[in-house]
Amino acid sequence: MHVLVTADTMSGAWTYTRELVTGLVTRGVRVTLVTFGEIPLPDQTAWMDLLHGLEYRPTAFRLEWMDEAPNDLADSSEFLFDLVRELKPDLLHLHQFCHANLPVDIPRVVMVHGDVITWSQAVQGCSPRPTRWLKWYRDTIIRGITAADAVVAPSACMLDSLLSTYARPRHASVIYPGRNPIFFNPYIGKEDSVLSVGRLLDAGKQVFLLTQHAHPFSICIVGAEQTVPLPRIPIRADVKVSTDQSCVAIRGPQTEAQLRALYSRAAVYAATARYEPLGMAALDAAFSRCALVANDIPSFREVWGDAALYFRTNDASSLAATLRQLDADRGLRHAYADRAYTRARERFTTTRMIDDYLELYRSLLASNSMAA
Repeated sequence: MHVLVTADTMSGAWTYTRELVTGLVTRGVRVTLVTFGEIPLPDQTAWMDLLHGLEYRPTAFRLEWMDEAPNDLADSSEFLFDLVRELKPDLLHLHQFCHANLPVDIPRVVMVHGDVITWSQAVQGCSPRPTRWLKWYRDTIIRGITAADAVVAPSACMLDSLLSTYARPRHASVIYPGRNPIFFNPYIGKEDSVLSVGRLLDAGKQVFLLTQHAHPFSICIVGAEQTVPLPRIPIRADVKVSTDQSCVAIRGPQTEAQLRALYSRAAVYAATARYEPLGMAALDAAFSRCALVANDIPSFREVWGDAALYFRTNDASSLAATLRQLDADRGLRHAYADRAYTRARERFTTTRMIDDYLELYRSLLASNSMAA
């Protein structure tokens, strides 16, 4: 089987792409990966080097949520169409809606990892202001959804939001994201610290909730979802604010090794986001055996169930109270760390994710073959 995968290099979805592509190639699937957005640096694509069966085609075409995306759509569509004609893949796995209506006679899967309108509804409490660009964006997504042979969402609540906001696809599936447990160390001794990932000014991640009250734990906020290359000359971009009552360290983007160490040492991970379709950071924390303290939103409830402690939706005071509870009861903290780790191992591995995708691919290919 040969699958052409398109991906976004400018968000936490790049981690998801890595898991998907690595998992497919490991299972004997030939993959051609095409990326949009910024061209990744060599260190960010080093994971591809040992993947025999992967061909990589980076591009700098704008992503569909960017203001000037309409200017690139015709060129990026022509590029993909020519590539399909050249390579003749069996199936397209797209991480953008805008290319799902390519005039090609092979199955097209669209994986939804977020969109502008549902983001605005969740984060700003309303739909974005109508503009000419927004009309183009909405129409483009509806065309993509209706043209796709299957639309995949990372949770049932994300799928419901998509259906109510845009259109109903021919076939819809929920395939939860997965991670490979070998990337994480769940057995190292924990420090009395809380980790969270997200930029302070990002209203969707709202890690700033951790700065509103004093906490018994030291707090570490990492300012980006994506890992960064290891610099040749170490650069410190950390800020540490300490008082008699609390300590908050704000760090810039981290390398993969640095992030792995932070996850492994943190006792608690604070999943503060109010919009989190993929939830890769919480998954990384669970595989590192962190206790999860999550914002009470539908996606976190759906994914983590009783394996996380929840604070009142978007409420910094409730978050602080939940952290105090975990500080006062070490046994409870350990119990929730074990719950999160067990749930991740049982439900959210790359192996399970790839099983689900291969089952979907085969059903689409079989249907396509019968139709031909």
